[in-house]
Amino acid sequence: MPFLSRTANGRTLALCALISGFLFLAGSAAKTQSTKPKIKEVPCSPTSAASGEEMFKSYCAACHGAGGKGDGPAAVALKGPVPDLTMLAQRNGGKYPATKVQAVLRMGTGAEAHGSPTMPVWGPVFGTMGTAGTATSPEVQLRVHNLTQYIGTLQVP
Repeated sequence: MPFLSRTANGRTLALCALISGFLFLAGSAAKTQSTKPKIKEVPCSPTSAASGEEMFKSYCAACHGAGGKGDGPAAVALKGPVPDLTMLAQRNGGKYPATKVQAVLRMGTGAEAHGSPTMPVWGPVFGTMGTAGTATSPEVQLRVHNLTQYIGTLQVP
């Protein structure tokens, strides 16, 4: 039984599978400057809504890296550089922009990297997982909140 439904967003399953598939990139020996790595699509694995760290590792680290620096194994397959999430506070006057991070997770940024299948908008994806129901359900709000809080812990002083 799939963890995602195609009813909330017709592309949700494909987007999540694409991002999860980054974890299975071909070995670096097969990579060349003219050839992008091949990406294997796999369904998203369920995670605990209570653990921002677990969600980050499952849904974000493939591109953003385990430490959030934009150096995940899938970063080489993307059109542009992956943002360094550890610098969000520094780029915002020393204050972590939690509200902005939550908005990006829920609705995207409008930037090409987040408006394309490269990164799904996680609000709708979370809304199709398990018992979440809709993108505005309490479980989805908890997921977005806990993921936002975890990203906040990655900030450099």
